[in-house]
Amino acid sequence: MVFVVWTLLVWGTRIDNIVGDADLDAAGRAARLALAGSFVVLAVAAAAGLWRARRTPTTWLAALLRLLAAWTVGVWAVRTVQIALGGHDAAFVLVHLGLAVVSVVLAVVTWRDVGVRPLART
Repeated sequence: MVFVVWTLLVWGTRIDNIVGDADLDAAGRAARLALAGSFVVLAVAAAAGLWRARRTPTTWLAALLRLLAAWTVGVWAVRTVQIALGGHDAAFVLVHLGLAVVSVVLAVVTWRDVGVRPLART
């Protein structure tokens, strides 16, 4: 699923950026890694669920995908405002706005699709 791969790409890259940021103190690094890690854990679980659902339908996959979608929309709603008002240069803000828009659109499409086409037999 495109949403899961996109999430892994965005937040996996964020983890790499956090680890490489020498200006962060331990607490700042830990908080940022926890947020990024939450996305990676959910996306890996969703990827495993999607892989498993090829052979054996799962009842929890739609709920997991919706959780990931809701988390995505909520975090980007907060982060977009923080980034826009954080004194960053225009290019930084535009890049993150683009990441936010793509992430939210994919999250909304995923939310809608799992409601329309159930991923598991009940």
